[in-house]
Amino acid sequence: MFDWMYWTTPVAIFFTGVLLMLVGMTVLELRVPTVMRKGLLPIATTRGDRLFIGLLLAAYVNLAWSGLTDASPWIGAGLGFLMLAAVMRWG
Repeated sequence: MFDWMYWTTPVAIFFTGVLLMLVGMTVLELRVPTVMRKGLLPIATTRGDRLFIGLLLAAYVNLAWSGLTDASPWIGAGLGFLMLAAVMRWG
C-alpha cells in the first residue's frame, strides 16, 4: 500500500507525531471546546488554526535547514518543533 514511499525512521517518527497531534487535538476539542484568541499572530485563531500554521512553519524551517546547511537534519527538526510549540503557546 505504501510501497511508493521510502520509509525511514525519521519519516515514520514525523508522521506518527502528526497523527498523535491530530488525535490529541480531537480529544481536546471534544473535552474543552476551543475559543478564538489573538496572540502573536495578526489574526484571531483557534487551536486547530495554530496547529496548522505551526506545522507549515515547522515544514518550512526543515526545508530551509536542509537547503541552507549541511548540519544534522535533527537540529532542523528540533528547531521546527520549537517553532511549532511557540505558535501553539503564544500564537
